[in-house]
Amino acid sequence: TKMKLPDQEESESSNAHENVPVEELDSSLGPSTSPDGPSDTDIRELGICKDPLLFIQLNELLGWPQELEWRETGRWMLFEEKLEVGAGRWSAPHVPTLALPSLQQLRSLLSQGLVLLNCPAQSLLELVEQVIQVESLSPELRGQLQALLLQRPRHHIQTRGTRPCWGSTHPRKASHDENVPLKEQCQNSLIQKLPPRAEAAAVLAGELGFLAQPLGAFVRLRDPVVLGPLTEVPIPSRFFCLLLGPPTHGRGYHEMGRAAAVLLSDLQFQWSVRRASNLQDLLAALDAFLERVTVLPPGRWDSTARIPPPKCLPFQHKRLPLQMQEAKDLFFLCRAHTEDRHSHESHEPSPELQRTGRLFGGLAQDVRRKALWYPSDFLDGLHPQCFSAVLYIYLATVTNAITFGGLLGDATEGAQGVLESFLGTALAGAAFCLMAGQPLTILSSTGPVLVFERLLFSFSRDYSLDYLPFRLWVGIWVATFCLVLVATEASVLVRYFTRFTEEGFCALISLIFIYDALGKMLNLTRTYPIQRPGSPAYGCFCQYPVPGGNESQWTRTKPKDRDDLLSMVRKVLSDFSSVLAILLGCGLDAFLGLATPKLMVPREFKPTLPGRGWLVSPFGANPWWLTVAAALPALLLSILIFMDQQITAVILNRKEYRLRKGAGFHLDLFCVAVLMLLTSVLGLPWYVSATVISLAHMDSLRRESRDCAPGEAPSFLGIREQRLTGLVVFILTGVSIFLAPVLKFIPMPVLYGIFLYMGVAALSSIQFMKRVKLLLMPAKHQPDLLLLRHVPLSRVHLFTAIQLACLGLLWIIKSTPAAIIFPLMLLGLVGVRKALEWVFSPQELLWLDELMPEEERSTPEKGLEPEHPFSGYASEDSELMYQPKFPEINISVN
Repeated sequence: TKMKLPDQEESESSNAHENVPVEELDSSLGPSTSPDGPSDTDIRELGICKDPLLFIQLNELLGWPQELEWRETGRWMLFEEKLEVGAGRWSAPHVPTLALPSLQQLRSLLSQGLVLLNCPAQSLLELVEQVIQVESLSPELRGQLQALLLQRPRHHIQTRGTRPCWGSTHPRKASHDENVPLKEQCQNSLIQKLPPRAEAAAVLAGELGFLAQPLGAFVRLRDPVVLGPLTEVPIPSRFFCLLLGPPTHGRGYHEMGRAAAVLLSDLQFQWSVRRASNLQDLLAALDAFLERVTVLPPGRWDSTARIPPPKCLPFQHKRLPLQMQEAKDLFFLCRAHTEDRHSHESHEPSPELQRTGRLFGGLAQDVRRKALWYPSDFLDGLHPQCFSAVLYIYLATVTNAITFGGLLGDATEGAQGVLESFLGTALAGAAFCLMAGQPLTILSSTGPVLVFERLLFSFSRDYSLDYLPFRLWVGIWVATFCLVLVATEASVLVRYFTRFTEEGFCALISLIFIYDALGKMLNLTRTYPIQRPGSPAYGCFCQYPVPGGNESQWTRTKPKDRDDLLSMVRKVLSDFSSVLAILLGCGLDAFLGLATPKLMVPREFKPTLPGRGWLVSPFGANPWWLTVAAALPALLLSILIFMDQQITAVILNRKEYRLRKGAGFHLDLFCVAVLMLLTSVLGLPWYVSATVISLAHMDSLRRESRDCAPGEAPSFLGIREQRLTGLVVFILTGVSIFLAPVLKFIPMPVLYGIFLYMGVAALSSIQFMKRVKLLLMPAKHQPDLLLLRHVPLSRVHLFTAIQLACLGLLWIIKSTPAAIIFPLMLLGLVGVRKALEWVFSPQELLWLDELMPEEERSTPEKGLEPEHPFSGYASEDSELMYQPKFPEINISVN
């Protein structure tokens, strides 16, 4: 019978933090990233200090009855690593599993053995002398045992820049330099992964023929001390455990040694044993550990399989009352403080989304709030990480400008093009980075705005209107409406944009892009038909396989041990996939000499449309009353701009990103309004926040802990908030205008393919698509989604069907002459979501979507306790609280 360790069955994903218990309270209150667990800041505020991280090493006695030697066979920090002798390496970190009898035998041996919980030893020799003072040992056995324990163990050490090496195994007598670390120990690369103040624990286990009965000892040193070469890393040791006995069948002492090491790696056991005062406290800690284990029945799983570490460790609230009676008052004080804070936060909007009741009051608050951080926004950008972020986001921005510029030129029949796209991106983006409330936002043309531009051009063409002057007045009215929204603090309404609205918005735009990309590529088959074999129209010929088989030949290459290099190459290919796809498409087109339509770019620095200047005439050939009539499409575009801008802003300013400098919803919308007016006057594309590129910008600036134990995921520390990277990116984009002569070689099918990929990627990333798949999937094959544990399947299908109906209605409206009003229908999604409160209970909406502000305030927390993921401390499904919270979807395809 095997078993999982406490709390590891509770977490399906986790974030192991760098530390363990605290001085006055369990460490699980500190490292947890769950919303209900106090943060590190809370613990510092309460004056609580953490215990050091513990490195545990298992040295096993091998070679009996021939030549005896101690050999390191396992090590633990957060997870277990086994020495794979045949491969000459350490295994991947994994969750340890133990046989239940090994823990029972360990408990029995410790209850009858030697326990020293305040040992004053200052060296390995003094420690060994105290351990062998057991009445059952004769003087001769004590001498033999002392010589054996002082024998230098054999380590498997991975030194920096060299191959793994084995430590010396020659026995040696005690000497004055017995506590001096070996050269190999000091060069161990593992030292870099250990935090300051880390301590060691040595577990020695094995079979010894001259012992007549088992010998067990557990020692906690009063002051940690470096015990020479006993452990592979030269750090002070706090614990010493000795498990020896006569030869037995099986691997009893090996498993007991692993059991002791696993116990010491458990955070709760560590907390207890550090404060134990006698044997009963030690055994009580072991019994508490046994109460929390999960037994796996034999024959139902592969005992040789290694369980990979979870992404995030669970918050160990269930074990606190069992382990910390003396700290109970402090624990409940801390928990009450945390619950009060989260309860207040869940019912109160953030300061940026609170009404002031004054005209432009929200804008004034945003300006005052961001002015305090303005100098640091530039100083914080002077970091090496920002330079790499500039290159990454620059390539993404240029790719986006090329793609949207090409599609915009196609949609407006040359009224705007790539040159305007580059100039507008540089001008609007740089101005936004200097003035905006959230400078991490990247402005760009987006899918919804491109769709509206196409509709506006089609309307102008059908009614013989001059497009650019008409567009100018639309832009003037949009800027006016947006300023009214800023003045009335309409940005606070973003609290009503739940996942239902976001998914409908994303799904619609994704489907539009997929449909348009496929339609344009299929239209190319008529203009540039595919040639049959033997046709001389192209410079390449596609030949079918002959009866003898396909002429293609594949060769197999031998794998090379270059994991690090391959990992870096994969990361580069992933980061620059869009750029590489464009370059590959251009290369194939040029190499094969295909007759494909190319991107149309001007050869001079002048507008794409012949005969017009950089300033758009306000009237042109249009009648005067059109300046007033433009207010109607402008109202619809204002709704679209508001939704596209603010939904993206909500995603970028979520609490999960741990932004310190706050958001600026009102200030951002004000900047967009001013830039809308500027780009309309110059005849440049309109710009709003681009979700995908902005998220990529933030991801490239994420701060993570550097020193991580094996198997531990780097801890997310926040985002490097500054204005410099975005400003430099847009300056470089402006310089790229002079690349226009090169851009004319990009085939349009390549750009269509890029947008097809963006649409598919955005559509597949939303929860809505997962629920659509459930409609076509038998229940026994459905994935174990958390929402299916708490919401009946029929209710899930009903919610999905309503979303599908809304999406179908939006698509029908988009496909009719009334398509210009589709932004108004998008806003209607908020009303539909509000009406769903009459159909679904708050508990169901909590899992299927999110609660609206009024619903959060009107729903008492106590009413959700049986199933709410954040309320019940004894809930079996509380693993949701351990899952890292990140945006699930990409709202706009850009």
